[in-house]
Amino acid sequence: MANVLVTGATGYVGGRLVPELIAAGHDVTCVVRRPERLRDYPWVRQVRVRAGDVTDAEAMRRALSGAKVAYYLVHSMGGGRRFAERDRWAAMAFAEAADAVGVGRIVYLGGLTRSREKLSAHMASRGEVGDIFLRARTPAVVLRAAMIIGSGSASFEMLRYLTERLPVMTTPKWVSSPTQPIAIRDTLRYLVGWASVPGTVNRAFDIGGPDVLTYGEMMRRYAAAAGLPQRVIIPVPVLTPWLSSQWVGLVTPVPANIARPLVESLRHEAVCTEHDISQYVPDPPDGLIDFDEAVRLALRRVKQADVATRWSSASTPGAPSDPLPTDPAWAGGSLYTDERTREVAAPPGAVWRVITGIGGANGWYSLPTAWRIRGLIDRLMGGVGLRRGRRDPDRLRVGDTVDFWRVEEIQPGRLLRLRAEMRLPGLAWLELSAEPGREPGRTVYRQRALFHPHGLLGHLYWLSIAPFHRLIFGRMPGNIARAAQARSARTTGTHVTRANREAPSAPDRTGQPSGTAPQP
Repeated sequence: MANVLVTGATGYVGGRLVPELIAAGHDVTCVVRRPERLRDYPWVRQVRVRAGDVTDAEAMRRALSGAKVAYYLVHSMGGGRRFAERDRWAAMAFAEAADAVGVGRIVYLGGLTRSREKLSAHMASRGEVGDIFLRARTPAVVLRAAMIIGSGSASFEMLRYLTERLPVMTTPKWVSSPTQPIAIRDTLRYLVGWASVPGTVNRAFDIGGPDVLTYGEMMRRYAAAAGLPQRVIIPVPVLTPWLSSQWVGLVTPVPANIARPLVESLRHEAVCTEHDISQYVPDPPDGLIDFDEAVRLALRRVKQADVATRWSSASTPGAPSDPLPTDPAWAGGSLYTDERTREVAAPPGAVWRVITGIGGANGWYSLPTAWRIRGLIDRLMGGVGLRRGRRDPDRLRVGDTVDFWRVEEIQPGRLLRLRAEMRLPGLAWLELSAEPGREPGRTVYRQRALFHPHGLLGHLYWLSIAPFHRLIFGRMPGNIARAAQARSARTTGTHVTRANREAPSAPDRTGQPSGTAPQP
């Protein structure tokens, strides 16, 4: 196996490439400007990390010494007006360093276009970087890809948000430009493959999936894969790329400095003209992943209602198509949260017993009439309502039902996660946790409601019930704290003081104390 160096390891592709290289048995070194940015990656202890900037030829010579294959996954999309100049000098410095120390091969992932005429500044810069590497003494492989399909990819996230948030949309002419998207899994397979290909190949390769689609067709097929109603697309020829990028920035959380070069690149036809790469990195036996399957893989985590990887900041890596905790906050789809925290004058065990006794005959410690009305509404919509109650009044296990929730995860003494099974235009969870406080006999109670909306109706639903959530979820911490304090007092034979009963909670996201409403 080879000694390989990866630049851009904190990016979308680089962060997923490194664990694939490790799994293939390669010895990996990551070069980043700020090594602390890698600390949350689950694979960081399995690689060497070196500080360095790709524009610093001397730093790159030191980092590249001994490397057989060097992956260049750096570009300055959204980096200001002089990004093309910075990309040019960085590529030249990297190529010079690779030539000086005798690197066996440079592998670069660039953009796919049929022609260099009238290219956007972003696409022209990507092409220029590829040419710099192909002219260097070190053999280079330039992989040219169009849109990469996978959760976290900026292009895919833009497609996701536009499709999910706009059932009817007016769009510019670029929705009719043909493109050949590729799944992130196939992209990584090609990248990893070049770490083992013998010889001194020096050329560019087009890489793409089996489908050639317009952006409008991708929107419609995404909607079908996500279970959304068919989208209505009305092209409007007067929308310029600048106006389009402003519109994308308004509708989606993708930052404008990233959306603009993406929108500008969509003007160009991006279809493969050859498939010569299969001579060096053979296609898998079942063929390349098509667009529909790539989208289903990108949505797989949400469909399985598994929030652990993305939304609970777990460190366990998922499949390449899955979101990672280190992805940008706007990646992975929309997620609404209602978070509350309160310090409780009771030990963690007392708080935990209240948490695990929630629901059923014990109720939800907040506006019981409102909970009953919500259960009735769910019944009228064909849901389960509150009639299921609990299996056991005191004990819970994974898979148990609690009214219209189901226990998805229990970390004994620490965390209870419930998944909603009521009729909703999306997926919802409620997390209740207890952690030891700073002082003995005190506990930090945390409560988090999460909602992943399904289409525009899901967004409207969350916005419409936000005032009720403030009432319902806002009262829960205070009432749970009082119940835990009372339980603790009964256990120890002590009395709960008035000060403890009225201790204020930590501010919620609005800056107001949560749970300060009087107990119903």
